[in-house]
Amino acid sequence: MSLSMYQASIPVFIRMLENLSSILDKATVYAEAKKIDPTVLVNARLAPDMYPLSRQIQIATDIAKGCAGRLAGKEIPRYEDTETTFGELQERIAKTIEFLQSISAEEIDNSEEKSITLQTHSRELSFLGQPYMLKFVLPNFYFHVTTAYAILRHNGLEIGKIDFTGNY
Repeated sequence: MSLSMYQASIPVFIRMLENLSSILDKATVYAEAKKIDPTVLVNARLAPDMYPLSRQIQIATDIAKGCAGRLAGKEIPRYEDTETTFGELQERIAKTIEFLQSISAEEIDNSEEKSITLQTHSRELSFLGQPYMLKFVLPNFYFHVTTAYAILRHNGLEIGKIDFTGNY
């Protein structure tokens, strides 16, 4: 049996966003226990020229909902990118998961050859569905989820690999 476009995308996004949400729950408890202003963590970066935690989460959710919407031919929800608290970031993750759950396998499967065009800040990118998901979306999604994890770990949150990957 081959892996379908749906199986390689929607459940993967949902699982990783749920794991990210759990990590944010731990970060909230950590900030309270250590008397750290949560905005310090929300605005933390790994390096001065990298985006802060809040933006990493915004981008990860944008990538997931963008992929799902484009492959399914559905309108992609727009978010304002104004989240400044753990609660607001959690709401964004929850809205994204809800959108992902509204996409059926039938809407995504057989989209391997679908033409996908993206306008970035500097250029237009064109893909077919499968390379779009496998070579563009998944690496970018994992980069931003991993960076969000790394920011919090770097700032002392006691999390490990199982927090990132989830229980099996």
